[in-house]
Amino acid sequence: MHRVRHSRHVTNLENRPTPQQCHAHGGTGPLHELLEPRDVPLGGLRSMQVRRTLPQRALPMVGAWCFLDEFGPQQVQMRVLPHPHTGLQTVTWPLQGQIRHRDSLGSDVLVRPGQLNLMTAGHGVSHSEFSVEGDPVHAVQLWVALPDDVREDPAAFEQVTDLPVWEAAGVRATIMVGALGEARSSAHVHTPLVGADVALDAGATATLPLEEPFEHAVLVLDGTVQVDGETLTPGPLLFLGDGRRELTVSADDGPGRFLLLGGRRFEHDLVMWWNFVGRSHADIEQARAAWSSDAFAERFGEVDGHDGVRIPAPDLPNVRLSPRRRPGRA
Repeated sequence: MHRVRHSRHVTNLENRPTPQQCHAHGGTGPLHELLEPRDVPLGGLRSMQVRRTLPQRALPMVGAWCFLDEFGPQQVQMRVLPHPHTGLQTVTWPLQGQIRHRDSLGSDVLVRPGQLNLMTAGHGVSHSEFSVEGDPVHAVQLWVALPDDVREDPAAFEQVTDLPVWEAAGVRATIMVGALGEARSSAHVHTPLVGADVALDAGATATLPLEEPFEHAVLVLDGTVQVDGETLTPGPLLFLGDGRRELTVSADDGPGRFLLLGGRRFEHDLVMWWNFVGRSHADIEQARAAWSSDAFAERFGEVDGHDGVRIPAPDLPNVRLSPRRRPGRA
């Protein structure tokens, strides 16, 4: 089994976002790649710090999962003003506290721990997210890249409050998207995926069923968890490669909690920049121009309740964005 520790990072939501070009990569087989997070202070979040583990140069994607931020627990107010998205789905999963989601489709909902917000950007959408004042905030925000046949479709939003659970002795996995064993989420995704929040009792050992064609990764959210013999604490992402039918996990000294992500390798090359996912420099350029124009609402709509205030798009870098291969992969 190949084991590597990486510490190279990229960003795409900062004030000067680094472009991320992601090439669909070949199979890996089972392995361990430990990828350290980057601490990112996000503009508009008033000192909100996030730990970003996807995308990275060493690992731009896990299946169609192309972005992963964890923030908190922090006693700060999260204030993300209206901003646009294209070509992706946003997955908001609060661990502590409540988040108010408003979007250009007219949605205005609170999402609480144990509930899932799933917004499909398609051709274009805009939204805002604010924490409820006074609540400590701890959450993960993920993006799922959309395949070619739906990436230009109209936007959509759903909140799923009745999520299935996969259980065994000492372990309880809440399935956000996709399936684990026979437990399948009703959340609407467009590629074969799994996203699960797994809680382990102290002293418990469990074997999780996996889809062998999927590549998988684990992010510990709380406690210390043994994953396939690797001791993990909150922070880094462990990429496990593909070709696994099961995964053994345990929590020895206390309870543990982790995020399990997986999916079939994504078939399309991506260019990611700021809040946009496209296939080419032209896709990104057109999305930025649309958001920056007076007619932005024609593509992205408007979010009620913010008096027209929205986050401006940063300047594009002085390079032409094009897909490139993931290092060390076919």
